[in-house]
Amino acid sequence: MNFRNPTIKDLEPIYQIESICFPPNEAASLDSFSKRLQVFPQHFWLLEDKGQLIGYINGMVTDNQTIVDEMFAQAELHNDNGTWQSIFGIAVLPEYRNNGYGGKLINLLIEKVKEQNRTGITLTCKKYLIPYYEKFGFADLGISRSVHGGEIWHDMILKF
Repeated sequence: MNFRNPTIKDLEPIYQIESICFPPNEAASLDSFSKRLQVFPQHFWLLEDKGQLIGYINGMVTDNQTIVDEMFAQAELHNDNGTWQSIFGIAVLPEYRNNGYGGKLINLLIEKVKEQNRTGITLTCKKYLIPYYEKFGFADLGISRSVHGGEIWHDMILKF
């Protein structure tokens, strides 16, 4: 297993994984990923197995303790000096799931964010995923103002 930051050459494989792992109403567009790779590639980590991309985690840095919908579409809202690292998405190809790879991505992100001396990590998730993120120390702040994809989300934070 290998972790690395992406380049624009990784755009298509990233988008393919996104399309497999998320329903159309929630999935980021090819254009959105292109902007993320241009604006904050250092806050986007890929997981490879023998050179094949099998998963990723990404999100901008912000001063917002919680994610707002504008952040998903506007990569330029990234503030490299911000206090919170967000998680927009974490995805692992279905054939690699249930092997701890998602956890490896989250733990890598936690390590990187601590090294950067940020306040913590913020994300939104569906209710059924709350116990998963709690295992990593995230706290549920309740239902989010985000209505991304027409879904009900919970704000979760991990404060250091």
